[in-house]
Amino acid sequence: MFGKYAPSIFASERMSDLQSDISQVRDREVMPFYSRTARLRQFLQWFFRNRETGAITIAQAPNLALWIVIAASVLTWAWHPPGRLGVALEVAVKGGLFVWAIDEVLRGVNPWRRCLGAIVLGYELTSVL
Repeated sequence: MFGKYAPSIFASERMSDLQSDISQVRDREVMPFYSRTARLRQFLQWFFRNRETGAITIAQAPNLALWIVIAASVLTWAWHPPGRLGVALEVAVKGGLFVWAIDEVLRGVNPWRRCLGAIVLGYELTSVL
């Protein structure tokens, strides 16, 4: 009438069966969600974790190539120089971004930075060609 949870003098045996059933339900219902979440968290940790410091790195201070790009872009935006100077600034921007992108692809501190460099490199190659 009560099935396997019928009153019994062996209470510990009943508890053991109940705990086993609960863990099986948890494994079927909760664990797939937990494992997806855990896998996503593990992927994000791997993708953004700095290989040198262990910190999460999404952005960094600009290096020399990026400072040149920033300076040339600001000059081009503010001044709109005509002729050869305008072309020289445009070459500095494109060349600096190309150098920065290659540097990130080769020496990026995490996969995110390497992917960012690859995207910028792809954009620069398609815009130049």
